[in-house]
Amino acid sequence: MFKRVLFVVFFLVSLSTISHAQTAQIKGTIVDKDTKEPLPFTSVGLKDEQIGALSNEHGVFIVPAPTKNAQDTLMVVALGYYRKALLVKRGVAVDNLIIEVPKRAIELGGVTVQAGKVKNLGLGAKAKDPGDGMIQGQPGSQYAFFVKNDKNKRLGNVRTVSFFIGEHGFPREPFRVRIYKADGNYNAPNTDLLTENVVVSAPQGGQWYTVDLTPYNIVAPSEGFFVAMEWVVSGDKFFATNFMDNYTPYGQIMRPTFEFKESRTWNYTIGRGWSLITAANAQGLRYNAMIKAEVDMIK
Repeated sequence: MFKRVLFVVFFLVSLSTISHAQTAQIKGTIVDKDTKEPLPFTSVGLKDEQIGALSNEHGVFIVPAPTKNAQDTLMVVALGYYRKALLVKRGVAVDNLIIEVPKRAIELGGVTVQAGKVKNLGLGAKAKDPGDGMIQGQPGSQYAFFVKNDKNKRLGNVRTVSFFIGEHGFPREPFRVRIYKADGNYNAPNTDLLTENVVVSAPQGGQWYTVDLTPYNIVAPSEGFFVAMEWVVSGDKFFATNFMDNYTPYGQIMRPTFEFKESRTWNYTIGRGWSLITAANAQGLRYNAMIKAEVDMIK
């Protein structure tokens, strides 16, 4: 009799251990509220636990259910759409959740004709060779570099942005280009200037990769703007690399530059937001992402 009771207790304990080991998941799809089209590369994160994931190119996402509090807020942030928040409960699995988000109305100002000649102006990194080190990301994470208008030139539209892609890693993996105003807390990246999905892929590493942004008519702020690389994940890699807390970077690698005395690079992580990168080399020059831009300069 004792052996039978001992076996039952052991069996129940084993079931309890297995159930805790298998963390409940929230699975779903992000879609446009009006068209019902899936929204690719949407940020989905738990507010209190500060973890999350990025949806794949079909709008599909998976995040773990809350484990700390009785409930948490699932934050959904899609480029060009209003943010949406949903309450989710601790340990409760959800399958086939459809989240509809409304598109943000973009106010278009009148067309202003700039008087004077238009020339090309280069902003950002000017070094010919990258510094030692690597800049890697996870799906949904970003590195944003502030291309500063140091000489206070009169700026027009953004022409191109360029990233120095490292030779290591997987240089041909896709990434999304993000352009921001420096209007967040402590002049962090905040407002999107590029409100369309521009997902690109470099042909190879070990060199600059340039993206043409002239079709998007982005007016450069007078002080400069942030250019960011956002790591995205596509295809069958999604389900293997979805979780932000145990994912090993797989994609392209940027290279740093040490040509500036001040920190101009910020890092973004889903659920945690933006943080300034303050690392420096032995000479006191700051560790910055090797990014540059070309803009119209009005003479």
